[in-house]
Amino acid sequence: MPVIFVCMNQLQMVDLKGQYQRLKPQIDAAMQAVVDSTAFINGPQVKEFSQHLAQYLQANHVIPCANGTDALQIALMALDLPAGGEVIVPAFNYVATAEVIALLGLKPVFVDVLPDTFCLDPDRVRAAITDKTVAIMPVHLFGQCALMEEIMDLAIAQELFVIEDNAQAIGAEYIDAEGGTSFAGTIGHVGTTSFFPSKNLGCMGDGGAIFTQDEELAVVLQQIANHGQHKKYHYSRVGVNSRLDTLQAALLDVKLQHLDDFIQRRQKAAMNYDSAFAEVEGIKIPTLAPYSSHVFHQYTVQVSAGKRDALKAHLQEQGIPSMVYYPVPLHLHDAYAYLGYQAGDFPVAEGLCHTVLSLPMHTELTQEQQQYIANAVIEFLRK
Repeated sequence: MPVIFVCMNQLQMVDLKGQYQRLKPQIDAAMQAVVDSTAFINGPQVKEFSQHLAQYLQANHVIPCANGTDALQIALMALDLPAGGEVIVPAFNYVATAEVIALLGLKPVFVDVLPDTFCLDPDRVRAAITDKTVAIMPVHLFGQCALMEEIMDLAIAQELFVIEDNAQAIGAEYIDAEGGTSFAGTIGHVGTTSFFPSKNLGCMGDGGAIFTQDEELAVVLQQIANHGQHKKYHYSRVGVNSRLDTLQAALLDVKLQHLDDFIQRRQKAAMNYDSAFAEVEGIKIPTLAPYSSHVFHQYTVQVSAGKRDALKAHLQEQGIPSMVYYPVPLHLHDAYAYLGYQAGDFPVAEGLCHTVLSLPMHTELTQEQQQYIANAVIEFLRK
């Protein structure tokens, strides 16, 4: 009973406090250095973090910005896409991708996802391409890469841009047909990420970044993120004001040193869950694609036979948090009704919205906590 009591009172979807306490001396020293310097905007730590992240990802250029949504918007702006151009995005996803497309006068074109990885289905992408298509925006969902090789082949054949939304899979590696590896976010023309606190590499506020291997494109991205300036008070293009704070950069530079450990801790936790649920009927554990490592931003199961919401309620009664990402597919939200999609258009995405459930997943999970969570899930499913 004492173990259960401790588990119930400590369980969180993401234990940011526990992670901070473990890294406190390094984080406090890094942030105090910024406070002492008072270089709160564009201090040297911003450039240092950008360089270190570029080295980690083997990316030629990393441009920091204020948040992950800004990163997506700036990426699209830099490509100078024609008004009304169509951008293909997954129907099962967070709203940010569709949002920035619509805000820039482009047209979101939703397509269905694969039932195992929940990422873009290349066959559906191929079918959705028209003479108005200008870009494809794959999302590396829950910590695992989309099928980038097939998507890039399509894009090259059709002369389309590819913008990778890598907000949930930083550190994941894509494995191509010849066995070569590339980090998620570095394969397309532009990649983006978010440093929202709950991300695998998260700060203590908002933050984001953009990646590219193209030097000319990097210059444009940098200018757009800084009011369109090529030098102070000289504006070569319309831009935005999107900066990563120096305090956040200093924190992220510390956490970047631990990112591989963060990933390994999440992978170990996922293996514990997998083992616990291996012989349990009514629950499907996450698929591990052969072409991608999985960094487990989320541990998302599928619950069968309409039991998902009841299981969620049962877990809550036991002091266990869980989340539904995402309860409504993008094409059925009021904001995108003008596009004319109907229920039934994307059956895989719509089905996932009724079956997925994400369990607690973070770097500080203990085996005792996971056993308590697993026991509660199994108890419900075996009733």
